[in-house]
Amino acid sequence: MLKKRRSFRRQKVCKFCVDKVVLVDFKDVKRLRGFVSDRGKIVPRRISGNCAYHQRQLTAAIRCARSIALLPYAADVA
Repeated sequence: MLKKRRSFRRQKVCKFCVDKVVLVDFKDVKRLRGFVSDRGKIVPRRISGNCAYHQRQLTAAIRCARSIALLPYAADVA
């Protein structure tokens, strides 16, 4: 009989909880850029590993940063 191998996947941790960030700031573009894909989409929780509380704050901060042109809405098509 063939045995199934169990792969150990490390539990992702919220980067904001680790850094003890209380409020995700829309002006911190360097941090927000890490949670936006190369196509300009917001990275989902299951990929980024954020907790639900910080993911909601992150989404609102990215949308706010986009509206005042700190982040692009879409990827640059060259």
